[in-house]
Amino acid sequence: MSNNIYDSEKLLQRVPDFESKFICVNNIQLHYLEGGKGAPLILIPGYPETWWAYHKIMTILAKKYKVIVLEIRGMGESEKPQNGYEKKQMAQDVLSLVNQLELGSIIIAGHDIGAHVAFSFAAQFPESTSKLIILDTPHPDPSMYQLPMLPIPNAPYLYPWWLSFNQVKILPEQLLNGKMNILINWLFDHLLANKTSVSEFDKAVYANAYDSTEAIRSANAWYQAFAQDIDDFKTYPKIKLPVLGIGGSGFYMLQMALPAVASNLELKQVENVGHFLMEENHEIVSHFIENFIGEE
Repeated sequence: MSNNIYDSEKLLQRVPDFESKFICVNNIQLHYLEGGKGAPLILIPGYPETWWAYHKIMTILAKKYKVIVLEIRGMGESEKPQNGYEKKQMAQDVLSLVNQLELGSIIIAGHDIGAHVAFSFAAQFPESTSKLIILDTPHPDPSMYQLPMLPIPNAPYLYPWWLSFNQVKILPEQLLNGKMNILINWLFDHLLANKTSVSEFDKAVYANAYDSTEAIRSANAWYQAFAQDIDDFKTYPKIKLPVLGIGGSGFYMLQMALPAVASNLELKQVENVGHFLMEENHEIVSHFIENFIGEE
């Protein structure tokens, strides 16, 4: 048994009735948490988080659904291979899990990078998807090429410099290895409206997960795949199954992006929160999700 207080086996003491499990998909091992009974609901976190991003809502949702919180390739306790970080590929990882666990048609939700994977899954495998939930971040599309290289003075948004920084290979690992707590503290400090909603303990969980050369390399690989993700996005058909977009600071991005790619769309805004809406207002996010899924 590990003595690391940030490992899943220790964190699970704070999340009752969930189990930590591993599964081999496409020749790599993925880590996931499972709890509850009912319609299968897969939750996928984003950067710079792990399954712990959902710790405030997973127990609520597990009262009605079979909840699986999946750490994608490169995240947390999942394996960190050298390649395969295109969202199209990572969606195929999810499909392998779904098929091995015999889940049938699933509800899939994702936040940030996880939203990219969830969208790609629904677009590629509609027969395995009953509903799609996008949390605060649309899939990469050609508009990303228009992001400014320099921050625009007085623009009403936070300049996302890390999207460019994470494109660089090798250098980020050299600069950040052993210092990821600095970057993680900065991101939460600037991307939260309520800065106390993510505790020092929460941030330490994430710093522990990302503070190695392998973890930094693989997380940045999610960003380095954006050009291919954009090309793949152009090939996806319009999604016809029910889609829910829940946005905090990213609501207006969802409002601009999702109507063109989803024909059966519902949009919900969480007021007075930043990017990490599951932590800042887990009650309303859980409520929106439950109302959308219903009694399946």
